[in-house]
Amino acid sequence: MAKKKKEPEQLENGLPSNAHIAGAGEVEQQPITDTLLENYMPYTMSVIMSRAIPEIDGFKPSHRKLLYTMYKMGLLNGSLVKSANIAGQTMRLNPHGDAAIYDTMVRLSRGNESLLHPFVESKGNFGKAYSSDIECAASRYTEAKLAPIAGELFRDIDKETVDFVDNYDNTMKEPSLLPVTFPSILVNNNLGIAVGMASNICSFNLSEVCETAIALMKDSEHDILSTLQAPDFPSGGQLIYNRDELEKIYNTGRGSVRVRAVYNYDKSNNCIDVTQIPYSTTVEAIVAKVTELVKAGKVREVNDIRNETDLNGLKITIDLKRGTDPEKVMAKLYAATPLEDSFGCNFNVLIAGVPQVLGVRALLEEWTAFRIECVRRRVVFDLNRAKEKLHLLRGLQKILLDIDKAVRIVRETEEEAEVVPNLMIGFGIDEIQAEYVAEIKLRHLNREYILKRLDEVERLEAEVEDLEAILNSRSRVKTIIIEELKAVAKKYGQPRKTTLIYASDLKEEKEAAEELVPDYPCTLFFTAGGYFKKITPQSLRMSGEHRLKEGDSIAQTVETTNRMELLFFSDAGTVYKSKAADFGDTKASAMGDFVGAKLGFDDGENAYRMVVTEKYTGYMLFFFENGKVAKVDMASYATKTNRRKLIAAYSVKSPLVAMFHIEEDREFMLISTSGRRLVVHTGAIAPKTTRDTQGVQAMTLKGQHRLNEVVPFEDSMSVKAARYRTKSLPAAGATPLAEDVGEQMTLL
Repeated sequence: MAKKKKEPEQLENGLPSNAHIAGAGEVEQQPITDTLLENYMPYTMSVIMSRAIPEIDGFKPSHRKLLYTMYKMGLLNGSLVKSANIAGQTMRLNPHGDAAIYDTMVRLSRGNESLLHPFVESKGNFGKAYSSDIECAASRYTEAKLAPIAGELFRDIDKETVDFVDNYDNTMKEPSLLPVTFPSILVNNNLGIAVGMASNICSFNLSEVCETAIALMKDSEHDILSTLQAPDFPSGGQLIYNRDELEKIYNTGRGSVRVRAVYNYDKSNNCIDVTQIPYSTTVEAIVAKVTELVKAGKVREVNDIRNETDLNGLKITIDLKRGTDPEKVMAKLYAATPLEDSFGCNFNVLIAGVPQVLGVRALLEEWTAFRIECVRRRVVFDLNRAKEKLHLLRGLQKILLDIDKAVRIVRETEEEAEVVPNLMIGFGIDEIQAEYVAEIKLRHLNREYILKRLDEVERLEAEVEDLEAILNSRSRVKTIIIEELKAVAKKYGQPRKTTLIYASDLKEEKEAAEELVPDYPCTLFFTAGGYFKKITPQSLRMSGEHRLKEGDSIAQTVETTNRMELLFFSDAGTVYKSKAADFGDTKASAMGDFVGAKLGFDDGENAYRMVVTEKYTGYMLFFFENGKVAKVDMASYATKTNRRKLIAAYSVKSPLVAMFHIEEDREFMLISTSGRRLVVHTGAIAPKTTRDTQGVQAMTLKGQHRLNEVVPFEDSMSVKAARYRTKSLPAAGATPLAEDVGEQMTLL
């Protein structure tokens, strides 16, 4: 019996399971630019606009949605409620999980100690900003409500002071901004990482910010530093005052400040108690770094370190060995651990939907403009309400002049729908006024009520006149804002938590910190291929031949010490700074460190020459093919900060022939492709402080000839040295004598 052919299985849509699907398995090519525009750019804009970058009111959308939800829940004056309830209610505005919403509330809470002026009062364990180990309890265990200062965020929000927009599912309205009565954008720190940009705003003292905002409204040229001393962090600490850096931050919105921990020395127990740390670090990071230094033998004065943070607050205890100077120990720890750390400022704020990096002055000006608009909108709202009420009372005023007539009209009107039209005709009032009159209760038709309404008309007329005067006067609007700022500063202002110290007081500490770097003799080797070796004398004596990459050779050999600073000049006109101590000791049999990889050279960039210095004395000499010589003061390469890379280290307008570091002026011989030789004394060349100067013409070149070689010159290198010297520059030099041509001149 023949087998029956098996029918293909049918799917719900009627198609067979093995039916061919058009385009299945094919790869559709799409230009990467189209992919970025269609897929990545919308995501990028969403992160920037709706998540990571704060707006002029000082809040990101997640903060604003949470605080507004708590406000609508009546938590400004109400009692504490469970955090889980708040997170659940906030999900009506914020389309994220309750965990993300709760984390936002934790950071805004007083218990977490993240903000100078927390907007959420908390009960329970909300974790600590200064500890990565102390985590907050689950939302079902903690309680929260709005702090009193949060009332300044929502003042007059119901008077149309800000725009309201639909929430994500168009079922509710939420404010696009909060009508904050003080510059909260500067009062509380804010960190946001978007796509391709970030924001990191430090906090300032509330009283100082309000005073500065007032001063700027009165005088746009006000010196901000005179009223706004420096950032003020929730964790306290000591800020190392640097006026130049603060001016940079205030003017550009970018820069950094250094903050260090505060400690007390307990003489009876011979220990140091750290009670305040920089805002940008944690207790655990400090303990781990100090422990690492002790184990490495770099800090021998410490016996033990303990994290004794508890409910009473932050505390790190460092036990010292007998006879140890605590100030010197802390100087070392400040230099080598997060006990002193920097806070990088990046005042990136959304202004009218556009991210802008603004200085303090520009931020306060933008906030003032925003607040002026809020106050004007509030005045317009109050004015319209006053006019509406005045309009009703003026209609009532006409009725009250002849109440009997009004009563007679109502009584004689047969149909209820005709009452309002008849009142309009009888007294010459409009429909709105007539509706208001018709709703008056019979009990109000007495002398007292009539007199009160008449008095209210006069009051409303005066109020309308005053409100219109405010709208027409920008100075009166500013006066209102100034009075509100003074009230906020008086009510919520508090003393600075971060104290100021000056860099001039820390000179002795710098010397103590240098003891962390062991000092011993060593020999440095730098190869033509860009490899570096640091070898101790003992290891060098026991070593054989150097191990080098094929075709490589030793270009420089310098006997020095481990504390010296190294400058590696690249062939791209850049210098990379390092220290001998940054490189480990090695042996001649090792290949050594490849400088380009160690210091992070750019692609295609190669190390050209190594310069060893300690105090950045002397000069750098650069000889170019066009016959020019640049003499740059070595101090131009010294930096106050630990910058590793300096661009424009020398001019790249003409190809470089040679570079040298000299402590004192001396002679060099320049040799051109034509064979001419010229001896130049560097004392005849004026030094420059601009690193990428093109220099001065030293050797005159004709035709296609170029400078070809430069060597340090000694009289013994020529039979008649005077032949190649000149009294003035530039000079063409002289053709060499026959007896000088055979001389072998090599680089020193």
